[in-house]
Amino acid sequence: MTDSELRKLMHQSAEKGRRALFDEYCAYVYAIAAMKLKSCASREDVEECVSDIFAEVYRACCTDNGYDGDLKGIIGIIARRTATDYFRRLSAKSGRTVPIDDTAGELRSAEDVAENAERSEIGRILRGCIAALGEPDTTIITQQYYYGRTVREIAAVLKMTDSAVQKRSTRARAKLKEMLAEKGVEEI
Repeated sequence: MTDSELRKLMHQSAEKGRRALFDEYCAYVYAIAAMKLKSCASREDVEECVSDIFAEVYRACCTDNGYDGDLKGIIGIIARRTATDYFRRLSAKSGRTVPIDDTAGELRSAEDVAENAERSEIGRILRGCIAALGEPDTTIITQQYYYGRTVREIAAVLKMTDSAVQKRSTRARAKLKEMLAEKGVEEI
């Protein structure tokens, strides 16, 4: 779901918009919170932090403040700031102090986790779109791009002509590109 679709849904129904926003970005937010809090928080603390992050996100994005920027960017910033606040609070409660070097390492690796979460989400969307192509297009695309098979090898397995496989592959890629664009994925 694209940012504009989410905003439109939020204006139509705040509850449905919030649910869609949560569904779209939950894994991303959880990954950031878990990475920041891994050394000092229980699972419940991480889940509470995620809830607070989404409360802040709803306040920032779902009000009529005129914000029309990239949702993922603002959600990432809110998630990092809120998780850092939780980290400080939990560390203070336990009496644990954190050297500045440890904090810098956590900040660097949090970016990697966010990037990995995004890559994982794109992969999930891509696999879903490939499956939605239907047979034999799903098999053709999978064999070509995941297993590196040639058109001739795929044609032999599917008992089709080389030209039929090539034509179906071309059409399937075009359809896949449209499906991904509808879901907000423009580059892979």
